[in-house]
Amino acid sequence: WYHDNLTRHAAEALLLSNGQDGSYLLRKSNEREDLYSLSVRGKDSVKHFHVEHTGTSFKFGFNEFSNLKELVMHFANQPLIGSETGTLIVLKHPYPRQVEEPSIYESVRVHTAMQTGRTESDLVPTAPSLGTKEGYLIKQGKIVKNWKTRWFTLHRNELKYFKDQTATEPIRALDLTECSAVQFDYSQERVNCFCLVFPLRTYYLCAKTGIEADEWIKILRWKLVRLCAGLPGRTAQAAA
Repeated sequence: WYHDNLTRHAAEALLLSNGQDGSYLLRKSNEREDLYSLSVRGKDSVKHFHVEHTGTSFKFGFNEFSNLKELVMHFANQPLIGSETGTLIVLKHPYPRQVEEPSIYESVRVHTAMQTGRTESDLVPTAPSLGTKEGYLIKQGKIVKNWKTRWFTLHRNELKYFKDQTATEPIRALDLTECSAVQFDYSQERVNCFCLVFPLRTYYLCAKTGIEADEWIKILRWKLVRLCAGLPGRTAQAAA
């Protein structure tokens, strides 16, 4: 269940598509060399927990373990607090490491089909759950062209943004069925910018890094391709 260089988003996609409540895997963290990330599925979301390797032990919150097996055995019998809402997650099902990281989200569905023995077409109804993503982005205002940090969530065909991660009500929910294009943008005096083109407005967003911006663009384009294939009257230009 150790997946080495599996990315955060690929871990989410695999656990959501082929895991169950309590499925978990360990991977290298993208943040520091001495950090690992324990990715755990709880209901319809995936939570990520830092595990620090000190050289002689593994630190997880206030707990310290001599090896990873000891850590997993400990939390297999005690719940993890997985979110601000108090969601409890228990490590129940290790996710096997004999999988390849998907280069694009479509291949996650193929992998799921192979693992479960089902055909790829059987998985179409659950495919939207693969395309979940959340994080902070900097958004340009509509009237006053200032930039403010907002918390974005992508689920199914909706991109919502909130004042911050703790807010319960979104400022706005964007329906991706109305979006015609997602692309990098170089018209603003900011780096790592991209835009979403809607009939009445183009939304300009900036990520902290180019890699993060690229991840958002890839998954949003993947959504548009899926919408193009499923909705009459839309053209392939939507994915451009």
